[in-house]
Amino acid sequence: MSLAATAVVLDEPGRISVRGLALTAPRAGDVVVETAFSGVSTGTERLLWNGSMPPFPGMGYPLVPGYEAVGEIVEAGPESGRRVGETVFVPGAKCFGEIRGLFGAAAGALVTPGARVAPVEPALGESAALLALAATAHHAFAGHAQPELIVGHGVLGRLVARIAVALGAEPPIVWEKLPARRPGADGYLVIDPENDPRRDYRVICDASGDSLLTDALIQRLAPGGEIVLAGFYETRVSFAFPPAFMREARLRVAAEWKPADLAAVTALTASGRLSLENLVTHRAPAREAADAYRTAFEDPSCLKMIIDWKGTA
Repeated sequence: MSLAATAVVLDEPGRISVRGLALTAPRAGDVVVETAFSGVSTGTERLLWNGSMPPFPGMGYPLVPGYEAVGEIVEAGPESGRRVGETVFVPGAKCFGEIRGLFGAAAGALVTPGARVAPVEPALGESAALLALAATAHHAFAGHAQPELIVGHGVLGRLVARIAVALGAEPPIVWEKLPARRPGADGYLVIDPENDPRRDYRVICDASGDSLLTDALIQRLAPGGEIVLAGFYETRVSFAFPPAFMREARLRVAAEWKPADLAAVTALTASGRLSLENLVTHRAPAREAADAYRTAFEDPSCLKMIIDWKGTA
């Protein structure tokens, strides 16, 4: 029997459609997931939307975006290691034939290897779609000192701060220029950077994705301090050498999260030490996904947009 699903398709920069797509037939190691919710990334996916995504493996249009889906397994291959009825997080799929999956989670049903999905508590509901960002935040500092300063109080910045607190680190300072985004701190302080006189931060996390901030952040480092680039940058990151030289500054790029990071944040969430509450600000049914994506990318009040796929597989 052939499979099909309703999906969000970025036909080209600035043009989104919601339409039915044929799905690749599952193999023995695959599962079929009926999606309940998916999230819209205002960082990475915005670059796909405006056409500024740097060269990236698999890049090209048309494509199905998204890497934050949660749903229920409705078919499980004998070699998938999973079972029907499990609620799982899906970090994307490549199951749309000639339509590229980058990253391929914004669809009512998904076919993907069972090894790629992660069981989650059904009670998390839509919040489970935030686990990829939580894993990204965890990966940025796994095995490293936690940040003393975080730049940006979007969802990623909030999760970096919450994880630092959950792991017992000294609560970080968070910079946020937009007054509307300063509320919502959970165990840490959010301030306007203009009101911060400190120039002795040992570890600074940039969660803003602003490639023009590097020089200003170097000025805030203690000698031997480190800047961690945790966002995704559409333009070249550069900095003046003399101030970095004087501070013997270090620059580290945080890469894509790993399965161990997803397991770690899932455990933190299950234990109650990490909350995913109060991060979703906007929701829309799948039939309105085209408008919802535009809202996510263009409305600064939108921290996180969730697409509700229930009943559309």
